[in-house]
Amino acid sequence: MKNLLTMLTAGVATTALLAGAAQADTLRLLTWGGYAPENVIEKFEAETGHTVEVTMSNNEEMIAKLRATGGGGFDLAQPSQDRIAGPQAEFGIYKPIDMSQIKTELFVASMLDATKTNSTVGGDVYAVPHIWGTSGLIVNTAQADMVKDYTDLCDPALEGKVSYRLKRPTLIGFAFAMGLDPFAAYGDEAAYTDIMQQVEAKLVECKPVVKTYWSGGDELLNLVRSGEVTAAMAWDTGGWKLNSDNADINFVAPASGALGWIDTFALPAKGQSDQAAYDWINFVMQPEVAAMITESAGNFTASKGADEFASDEMKAQYQGSFPPEAVDNIKWYPPVPAGLEVIEGGILDRVKVAQ
Repeated sequence: MKNLLTMLTAGVATTALLAGAAQADTLRLLTWGGYAPENVIEKFEAETGHTVEVTMSNNEEMIAKLRATGGGGFDLAQPSQDRIAGPQAEFGIYKPIDMSQIKTELFVASMLDATKTNSTVGGDVYAVPHIWGTSGLIVNTAQADMVKDYTDLCDPALEGKVSYRLKRPTLIGFAFAMGLDPFAAYGDEAAYTDIMQQVEAKLVECKPVVKTYWSGGDELLNLVRSGEVTAAMAWDTGGWKLNSDNADINFVAPASGALGWIDTFALPAKGQSDQAAYDWINFVMQPEVAAMITESAGNFTASKGADEFASDEMKAQYQGSFPPEAVDNIKWYPPVPAGLEVIEGGILDRVKVAQ
């Protein structure tokens, strides 16, 4: 009897130790700067018993690290959604997401659906959304309140007061504003070329209105601050930064849809702490926690209702730019098929030199 009790006691103790070890898994997180701030990590560790090790990276480095190890070395990674399907199909560096482990009710439904669609390979979903941002319009409404969509940047009334980049987002944005769907033509080079040629003609027509094609973010912000430019195509956080100094200036989601990117959560193929990874995803998608990450990263997350917990200024700027219907109308960038960048490059070169 004494030996039996000793064995039972030892068994209970061993079980408790194993349970404690499982609860205290270390999450090795491969992410971007600002996406895992210390106050969030401390809160997560205190509430779950897990520990977190953060490695800062970017898309190129993330893919390179995971390729080099066959998807090992990390338990959760945060590549952009257009870096999921291609690398997975070619290198097999991720494992499927078990959606039963994800609290989907925490997510903005349109963002979750878009990311699932763009990260599905062989019928399996490989990512869910986290941080997002867009490009659209920055408008001084006191001087250019007629600008509601990308093609409004061609209005002759704005001559010499407009700026945008000669880059891919401009081609895509103008296409949507012209009633075309470039993303739907991604699988057909002839159809995509036709769309881009129509955009080329529009951009050449618009050249007399353009003050300059901006190339650096600071350059654009200074042009808008000074009043030299009153309407531009640019990114949301730039518009909100200007709004902090001048209430007449803000980011405007275009009528045809802002162009959106999403950094995701993806599970590396050889990750060893899946439960800790799922716990982190569900933890940081809580609206109150998501607002803490927004404060750190400067961008909003796919957490539903998190804007209500942001600072008063950020909440007002976000809600002024993105009513719910504008969020649902965002055109999310899918992976770019090979060959399209060559087509776009030729279009941009011809626009640049056109008289």
